[in-house]
Parts: sequence; C-alpha cells; structure tokens
Amino acid sequence: MPEKYIQANGIELAYEEFGEPDNPVILLIMGLGTQMIAWPEEFCLGLAARGYRVIRFDNRDIGLSQKMDGGRVPHMLKMAAYSRFNLPLDVPYRLQDMAQDAIGLLDALDIDSAHIVGASMGGMIAQLMAGHFPFRVLSLTSIMSSSGRRSLPGAKRNVALHMLRRPSTADPDVLREHAMRTWRLIGSPAYQPSDAALRERLSQSYQRSHYPAGHARHMAAIMASGDRIKVLKKVVAPTLVIHGKADPLVPVAGGIDTARLVRGARLELFDGMGHDLPPPLLPRFVDLISEHAG
Repeated sequence: MPEKYIQANGIELAYEEFGEPDNPVILLIMGLGTQMIAWPEEFCLGLAARGYRVIRFDNRDIGLSQKMDGGRVPHMLKMAAYSRFNLPLDVPYRLQDMAQDAIGLLDALDIDSAHIVGASMGGMIAQLMAGHFPFRVLSLTSIMSSSGRRSLPGAKRNVALHMLRRPSTADPDVLREHAMRTWRLIGSPAYQPSDAALRERLSQSYQRSHYPAGHARHMAAIMASGDRIKVLKKVVAPTLVIHGKADPLVPVAGGIDTARLVRGARLELFDGMGHDLPPPLLPRFVDLISEHAG
C-alpha cells in the first residue's frame, strides 16, 4: 500500500490507511527507531476487517517522515549516565513533542477522536496522548511498554549494552548482522522466526529507510522525558495493556505497573513473548484490541 504524506504539528509525516474511511479510527504508533511497517500488514488488515479505519505512520525522525536534521545526535553513553543520575538532558525533542505529532496527524486528517494503540516507545506516546488529550482518545492499548518508573527493572545487561553499542560503519552487511543480533536478543523466545524470514524483514526495513541519527534522538527523547506515573493516573480512556512475560528489553514489570496506575485497566500477559509482535499471536492481538475498542 503506497505511503501518503501530510503536514502535522509543523512537520511532514508519512502514513498509510487500511479499511473504510468512515469507520472508527485505530491509530497505530510504533516504537524506538522503528518504522511503521513493523506493524504487520496482516495485523492492520485484521483490524480493518473488524470494521475499523486503521492508520499507521512513521514517527518523526524515522522511516519516510521528516528528519530532524537540525538536531544534534546525542552521545548514548553520556545520555545514559545523565539519565541514571537524574541530571537535566538537552535534547532536540521529547516524547511529548511526538505525542503532539500524533494529535497533529489526527487534526490534519479531520479525525476528532481515535482508538490509540502504541508499541514500546509508541506505547509511551500513546499514554501521553491519553493523559493530556482525553477527549481525543476513545481507548488506549499499550503494548510492551512501561510507566517509566525509575525503580522498575531495566533491560537485561547484555541487551542494554548491545543497544548502546551500535556499529559506526556504514557497511550494510555489518548493519544487517547487528540488526539480526538485536532481534534475536529481544525477540520472543517461543516464537523465533527463521533466519531467512528475519533477514527478509530487516532488508525490507533497511531498503525503505536507514537513519541511525533518528534512532539515537528517539532514545534521547525517552531518557529526557521522565516517568508517566502522574499522567497514567489521569487516564480515563478504557485501557488495555499487553506484555510478554519474556521481554528482555522492557521487562514485564513495566506493563504490570502501567496497568496498576490506570484505573480499571485490563492486563493481558503472554508466555514466551519478548519485545516484538510474533506472527502466531497477531490473531489474538486483533481479537483483544477490536473487542477492547468495540
């Protein structure tokens, strides 16, 4: 499905739509440094078949959306140290700016309100939308995300070190192998794809867009934005939290804490699920989200 482009919150965003234009809207927000095509087409079409107009888009600074080329690229180890000691961080933008982008996209498309579904960093953005723009959010689904509470367990040490040590080379073979290693580390242990399937998916993403600076600035935005404890306590939209019990990047405690903070939230935990959207679980996710939004 070809991308469309639109001006939202003062920047250009790339997006795609599935389903009938008059149906209730589900807006999908993807995570850290990850393009909208990480929302599987099977998943989008499944939600559309349930009677929804499904919109996925590239966040700022990634994919085919506008790049924040004027913003410096943060040094990740320095950012991590500053964040650990709760020191002020100077970053080009924060998660709240990205939430404004999503609201701006709804404005540009003349959509008054939508069901918001976010994965990982996208879940953080979705949480901010639900807390700060309650009349625009019909329901919230937060997938493999977190409240950001500082006392929660972080990523496994080997995963954290791997994420911070991105290759400096532009060699596509090195970059693809690093990406393969990344997804093997954080993916679902019970639903591992074949090497061929994973390599094909990563090649598709690399060929569509490769922009490491955006990944670094996304990471900086998360580190600089603090927790969402107060925001989550204000959320009034019906909330569904989905998380894998085997998530090594955002441990399941983050999802549990998110659900505890939102009054009446529903928590769905999955055995063997890591930090991805395993194809065998997509029909279940479609069921849960469509029932929740319905």
